[in-house]
Amino acid sequence: MPYRMDPSSKNEFTVQGIAASEGIAYGQVFVYLQSDVEVPSYQVEPGKRVDEIARFDRALVLTRQQVAKIKSEVEKNIGAEEAAIFDAHLMVLEDEALIGETIREFESTGRNMETCFHQVSSRYVQAFAEIDDEYLRERAGDLRDVAQRVLQNLLGQAENSLKRLAEQRVVAANDITPSECASLDRSGALAIVTDSGSKTSHAVIVARSMKIPAVVGVRDLTRRVTDGSWVIVDGYDGVVIVNPSESTLFRYGKIQERKKSFEARLLENNQLPAVTLDGVGVTLMANIEKATEATRAKNFLAQGIGLYRTEFLFLNSASIPTEQEQFLAYKEVVELMAPLPVVIRTLDLGGDKPLAGKADLFPKENNPFMGFRAIRWCLEHQDIFKDQLRAILMASHFGKVDLMYPMISGVGELARANAVLEECRQELQAKGVPFDVDMPVGAMIEIPSAAATADLLAKHCAFFSIGTNDLIQYMLAIDRVNERIAHLYEPTHPAIVRTLQKIVEEAHQRKLRVSVCGEMAGDPVFAPLLLGLGVDCLSMSPAWLPAVKYLIRATTMSDARALAAEALALESASEIYARCEAFYRARVKID
Repeated sequence: MPYRMDPSSKNEFTVQGIAASEGIAYGQVFVYLQSDVEVPSYQVEPGKRVDEIARFDRALVLTRQQVAKIKSEVEKNIGAEEAAIFDAHLMVLEDEALIGETIREFESTGRNMETCFHQVSSRYVQAFAEIDDEYLRERAGDLRDVAQRVLQNLLGQAENSLKRLAEQRVVAANDITPSECASLDRSGALAIVTDSGSKTSHAVIVARSMKIPAVVGVRDLTRRVTDGSWVIVDGYDGVVIVNPSESTLFRYGKIQERKKSFEARLLENNQLPAVTLDGVGVTLMANIEKATEATRAKNFLAQGIGLYRTEFLFLNSASIPTEQEQFLAYKEVVELMAPLPVVIRTLDLGGDKPLAGKADLFPKENNPFMGFRAIRWCLEHQDIFKDQLRAILMASHFGKVDLMYPMISGVGELARANAVLEECRQELQAKGVPFDVDMPVGAMIEIPSAAATADLLAKHCAFFSIGTNDLIQYMLAIDRVNERIAHLYEPTHPAIVRTLQKIVEEAHQRKLRVSVCGEMAGDPVFAPLLLGLGVDCLSMSPAWLPAVKYLIRATTMSDARALAAEALALESASEIYARCEAFYRARVKID
């Protein structure tokens, strides 16, 4: 499709983005062009510096009131889980490091507070934007949203708003913040399309909850359409069709009917067991970041929590959570899911996931993705690590808890971590604090060295959990966030398929269960391949469970094993992917 810069053209053309919120919409475009606040810079007279700090305080208070109001409206109109997104915004406004650095910048330079706050908050935004993890990287948008509000309040400007759309419109923007999305006129917004953004952004989460179709990452779309342009937004396949013809409109009308019917079948099917046509049961679990998400996992009938990412408890707090605070968070999830298992991963912080305001704990690195992070960081900060381990042990008394370490590179590292865990067990026993003495302990296999020594690690583990996101990235030497080479990130590369087979074989020889908790597990195109390779459990975002279960119930395990055998014999990623896709399409009929 040729690149088309003439927005006045009436010819139909299609642009591809990222499917972010399911649904199909047709309507006219409203181009929402936000602009960054223009920040004036000037010197504040010494006699007015106390008043300047007071002005900053008033702006923070007003911003807190605005965010609290948004949170209240979201909770009333959408739900408590979506409203919890704005807790992170409120925490930013209480962040002592951010506020303290701004005031220190002001005291040292004497420049106005807008300038000082803008400089400091921009550094924080940049730190989050450089994080490898897509979910965490999107938190830069949350911080940018809050910072924009603070600056607007300092300058006495009215906040941007999408509360009132004159008519029903498809909102097209360069990007959209969580608070802007939450304030959307639900009766007026047909769909959301953005030039940038990702499917893990908080704005997209809000859009999904509001059942508003969304496509993100549609580069330069706001320059290729004008107010009033007619478009179809396909939130299933991430497609935007500008100036659709009559035949296209008719085709999409039929597609929309079939999609809605298929979604209803998925939800109905999700009430049934995850059992293949030849009677083999498959364990499907959920990945969560916050305690509040456990309810959603349970509603989607997850058979447990396969990955509880505990670092989010730290990243969403203005200070390092205490042992008691962690215990209460873990206990909440464990009790809610009982008697189902909860696999709690220890901290995966450091390097590309620094704690805001804790630069002394996270020195800057040239290559943070392969640096001082995860279990390496925990073993060097054992006071923080032991607080977490004791909290997890205490939570194990209230249900079924498995513990696993991230980024294990070999037996030596695993032994050191287990030695610290044993110290924690002894400390709790000495105090008479109850915990599960038989709590299973496993390792994430996400580094090539761990995959290559899976037979050795299996002697010291109760289970393996394969983190395919990092394993693929490290094995193929592909930075997933580098746009120039991201297309080379291939889950079906023969090296990946063969490595997965080796990990499973080594684990099963010692009767260890193997789960996959990376994105491959939640993609129904890849699920049969993983099961055919012998993976025992798939863990994914709760919303992906119905689609994966549907496919499991539409195939046989013998067919999945045949697919895996065929994939192991093929020579290219494209051949393996094509075979997996054909396998999927032969079993999933949307019409």
